[in-house]
Amino acid sequence: MKFSRRSTILGSVALAAGSAAPARAQLTIDMTRPNFEPVPIAIVDFSGDRVGADIAGVIRNDLQNSGLFRSISPSSFIQRDVDASAAPRFADWRGVGAAGLVVGQVQQAGGNIKVDFRLWDVVVGQQATGLSFNSQPSNWRRLAHIIADAIYKRVTGEEGYFDTRVAYVSETGPLSSRTKRIAIMDQDGANNRYITDGRTIALTPRFSPTLQEIVYMAYPEDRTPPRVFLQNVDSGRRELLGNFPGMSFAPRFSPDGTKVVMSISAEGRTNIYEMDVRGRAQRRLTNSAAIDTSPCYSNDGTQIVFNSDRGGTQQLYIMSAAGGGERRISFGEGRYATPVWSPRGDYIAFTKISGSGFGIGVMRTDGSGERMLASGFLVEGPTWAPNGRVLMFFRQQPNSGGRAGSVTLAQVDITGRFERQVPTPTDASDPAWSPLIPQ
Repeated sequence: MKFSRRSTILGSVALAAGSAAPARAQLTIDMTRPNFEPVPIAIVDFSGDRVGADIAGVIRNDLQNSGLFRSISPSSFIQRDVDASAAPRFADWRGVGAAGLVVGQVQQAGGNIKVDFRLWDVVVGQQATGLSFNSQPSNWRRLAHIIADAIYKRVTGEEGYFDTRVAYVSETGPLSSRTKRIAIMDQDGANNRYITDGRTIALTPRFSPTLQEIVYMAYPEDRTPPRVFLQNVDSGRRELLGNFPGMSFAPRFSPDGTKVVMSISAEGRTNIYEMDVRGRAQRRLTNSAAIDTSPCYSNDGTQIVFNSDRGGTQQLYIMSAAGGGERRISFGEGRYATPVWSPRGDYIAFTKISGSGFGIGVMRTDGSGERMLASGFLVEGPTWAPNGRVLMFFRQQPNSGGRAGSVTLAQVDITGRFERQVPTPTDASDPAWSPLIPQ
């Protein structure tokens, strides 16, 4: 998708001026504080075109679902005649408890739509930010996500993550004989579509860091070794990356997209290998009699985290991306699996199995500061949002007989305070979050 974007006004003085009203909610939030409160924000339906209400609805949903904003119900609004091009009646918005106000308008522009929005700092009485976009009418939902990202960044100081996609494994049929297809959707569950047809079992989708492509593993019907495919999610163009006997997870890309790392079992050993995507040349990185698996590159590509039972139990280790220098970083009770390095480089997320329960946690890259964010009957497979402040994973609930039941996707923020279920049309597992979509 191509569209043009231009910045209109940036109110960089809004937060400094906000100190004049310390008793009111501020249009800022510090996610590192242990007891922050969601920012109350009012979002008015955009004027000028009927799609304006839809745009405002997506923005409300994005911000509310982040757990960092509290969307004020439109039924409580005092000012009803909001002019998107003029200053609002700030006293009316303070009266409903809003710290921020989002207004906008949609205009037809030669077959395209022109969307303008403004974020007002109600406490200070100044505009905080504003943007203008020109795009095809069919792109209205993406524009709404991009506006929500701009608001998120202005209020939190962090990059947004709403203009992204999620690939996952769609599961249908009885638990003993499931049909597993790769599906892809917007991060909020909209625009769901399938990119494999279900005739083969497709598993473990992973996004390329440089393009809107995914790599996934498929088991052919003739029971030949698993094949790994690279597929463009927009054009549908697919190419065979290789046949890898003994592999149980699709490879993960290096940050520059030129290499992939994977675990392969051969002659009773499971070791980690690196492959050049273009030349297809392979190189073994570990040489262990243990099971080394689930490798993931660091955000700068210089290290690899993986799990191994070389010490007697399944734990997390870090080594050089060239191989060697392995060191253990997990020392808590239980077993550790599926480590994933944060895009920011500050945390490693993991699955932890302790007793009869599962959990999703994070630790610093030296193993310190371990924190559990979610737990349950079966929770597994964390994946990071591109801003490194939100995780998605899958959760399986027990049925009435105490056995495995439905499988759903869930999302939790880095503090562990806010968890929600992500809507999918079928059972869903093994999510993979995309980078921000190119504009």
